[in-house]
Amino acid sequence: MAFKKQTAGHELLGDFAPKFAELNDDVLFGQVWSREKELSPRDRSLITVTSLITSGMFEQLKYHMSKAKENGVTKEEIAEVITHLSFYAGWPKAWSAFNLAKEIYAEA
Repeated sequence: MAFKKQTAGHELLGDFAPKFAELNDDVLFGQVWSREKELSPRDRSLITVTSLITSGMFEQLKYHMSKAKENGVTKEEIAEVITHLSFYAGWPKAWSAFNLAKEIYAEA
């Protein structure tokens, strides 16, 4: 799977926080996410979605859950991940994640 260059950092924060934008786009998404020999994009998506759910970072979760879907994580798999996490991260976080997952996985 060819990796698409991330530009959100530069687009959204480039003028305000250029170094953060560079680190986001070039290091995190450029160097780390592109290391497909070490972990597939699908696996990185599962790890990232799990981390965001457990941290309650639902603003960032929407993008990453959509990316997980794009990277091959199925509706059944995301439902199982959230169900499993509900016992470790908390029931309210699971409810919030399920509401987002329903929205993302309902899209055509």
